[in-house]
Amino acid sequence: MESAVPLVVVVGPTASGKSRLAVELCLRLGGEVVNADALQLYRGMDIGTATTPPGERRGVPHHLIDVLDVAEAASVAAFQEQARAVVADCRGRGVVPVLVGGSSLYVRAVVDELDFPGTDPDVRARYAARLEAEGAEALHAELARVAPEAAAHILPSNGRRLVRALEVTEITGRPFRATMPPHRSVVGPVRMIGLDVPREVLDVRITERVDAMWEAGLLEEVRRLREQGLDDAPTAARALGYAQAAAQLDGELSEEQARATTARATSAFARRQDRLFRKDPRITWMPFDSPSLVEDAVAVVETNRLRGTDGSDQPGGRA
Repeated sequence: MESAVPLVVVVGPTASGKSRLAVELCLRLGGEVVNADALQLYRGMDIGTATTPPGERRGVPHHLIDVLDVAEAASVAAFQEQARAVVADCRGRGVVPVLVGGSSLYVRAVVDELDFPGTDPDVRARYAARLEAEGAEALHAELARVAPEAAAHILPSNGRRLVRALEVTEITGRPFRATMPPHRSVVGPVRMIGLDVPREVLDVRITERVDAMWEAGLLEEVRRLREQGLDDAPTAARALGYAQAAAQLDGELSEEQARATTARATSAFARRQDRLFRKDPRITWMPFDSPSLVEDAVAVVETNRLRGTDGSDQPGGRA
C-alpha cells in the first residue's frame, strides 16, 4: 500500500492520554481515528474500556468501535483486515488515519508484516489430545524435529503454544514463526508517537481511572453485559475491571477488593505495554503532560512528511 498520506500511530500505556491526543491530531491534520484497542471493538463495553464518548469526539469520526457483540471472540487476524481497509479508505479520501491503542500486537498487526495462519479444529484437537496424554515435553521434542527454530523460542512447558505451533506447521507446510518480525512498515509511510508517563504518576492515574469507572456505573454495565452473554464470552469476560466487577456482583470480592485488584492488575498490564512499545525504534516519545504536546506531535508528523521517509527509517527517541 503506497500513499503520500501518512498513517499516524499514537501509542502508550493505559491512562496515558492517547485518545485525547488522537482527537487533537485529527483536528489539526484533517484525520479520523482508527481504534486499535481489542476491547473497544465491543458494543456496550464503554465504561471499563474508557471509550471516548461521542460527545467528546469533537466531530472526529471514530472507526472500529462497537463492531462486535460481547459474546463474540476478538480476532486479531480479522482486525488486521478491517483496520487496513479503513486506513486505505482514509488515504483514498485524502484523510490522515490516526491509529490509537495500547496493544502492541494490534498496532503491529496493522503496520508490520504479521501473518495469522488459520486453524484446523481436527488438527488442533489431535495435538491437544497428545498434550494431555504425552505431556508438553513430548510435543516440544516433536516441534524441535519439524521446526527447530520455533522450538528454540518456545518453552518446553508452554503446552498451549506448542499445540498451536505444531498445528500451524502441519496445516501450512511451513515452520511456525515464534518471534515477531522486524519493525518495518508494510503499509506505506508511518509516523509513531508514544506518550511517556513516569511509573509512579501512571500508577496514580490508573487508580483514579479505576475509581472513576466504579463511580460511573461499571457494575451496572457488567449486569447489562451479563444478560448478553458476558460470563461465557471468550474474550470480553477476561477484561480487566469486568472480571473484578463480576466477582464483586457474585459476592466473591468486596468493592474495595475489586477496585484494588483491578488497579494492581492494570498497573502490571501497563508496564507490559510500555516494555513492548519501547522495543520499537520508530516511536518518538513525548512527555504525556507537556504543554506543547499537540504541537510537538504535529511537528513530528509534518517534518517527516516533508522529509518523505517511508516510516521504516523514521528516527525514534524522545522529543
